[in-house]
Amino acid sequence: MKNNTPFPPRPTALLHTFLRDVVSLGDVVIDATAGNGYDTVFLARCVGETGRVYAFDVQQAAIESASAKVTAEGCAPQVTFVHDSHRHLAKHVQESIVAIVFNLGYLPGDDHGTTTETGETLHALEAAVALLKPGGVLAVVCYPGHDEGGREAVAVEEWMSALTSRGWRVAKYAPLGTLRPAPFLLLASA
Repeated sequence: MKNNTPFPPRPTALLHTFLRDVVSLGDVVIDATAGNGYDTVFLARCVGETGRVYAFDVQQAAIESASAKVTAEGCAPQVTFVHDSHRHLAKHVQESIVAIVFNLGYLPGDDHGTTTETGETLHALEAAVALLKPGGVLAVVCYPGHDEGGREAVAVEEWMSALTSRGWRVAKYAPLGTLRPAPFLLLASA
């Protein structure tokens, strides 16, 4: 490990490391929470010009921010933005999906009072598992450091854990011994 590599890696960096081995050129993927576009750009580079990224967000500010980032990075042709809740994934996407990414919480640099909501997210996760190809990956970064994020993190972790009874492999990656609740990554694959 290089000296400048943070350890443990941030959940989003770890997520990208995992997805590099899963997502290929020409694949179709979903960024269920476009936010400022970092995951959207990463996924767009992975699928290349022959692939497709569906990027969802309920906030117009997020769609605009992510769209600007995607355009600046030269990835706009392979990204379709959907200004709607991730709850409605199946309404907008009919293809079989290789990876679906959720980066929960609030839009950095915007109103922290507007967050993903537990009920919407759980509904979206059910839609996500129905869209995933066998061997596809469902990835969720949870942020338990604020009230709704804490409730959402507990509910999502319980929901993901229950996937094991349906034959899914599920893992949690989280730092230990933090002073306050730290973000963590959940991964699942059928």
